Amino acid sequence: MAAACRFCDIITALDVYVVHDSEVAVAFLDHRPVFKGHVLLVPHEHYETLTDLPDSLIEPLFTTAKNLARAIETGLGADGTFVAINNRVSQSVPHLHIHIVPRKRKDGLRGFFWPRTKYAGEEEMVQYMERIRVALEP
Repeated sequence: MAAACRFCDIITALDVYVVHDSEVAVAFLDHRPVFKGHVLLVPHEHYETLTDLPDSLIEPLFTTAKNLARAIETGLGADGTFVAINNRVSQSVPHLHIHIVPRKRKDGLRGFFWPRTKYAGEEEMVQYMERIRVALEP
């Protein structure tokens, strides 16, 4: 664990809305989502950027990202997803994380301008978490 890493702390405590947890990574709702259902996929081990990720973790991490993208589309009725990684520039937390954002046609997202929305409260966050979890089930 890196000193003072917010995501390492989250992984340790899991005091977030977890939609998926495996040996490799944990996925949870972003507390400041671009759109409701925005998930962050974070490796359990601390790697600052994608280029720091060991080759052995590429397949399991990106298979999980693929499955989450599918679950977000299915579980939330999204038209698609936006999947992104920032490396250093615009990386708010220096711990590799993959954004998986539900998209609707004409949702107003243009380029890399990321407006933020808010959940109505904890109950709504739990509803989004559960919908994605259910859609992840085989």
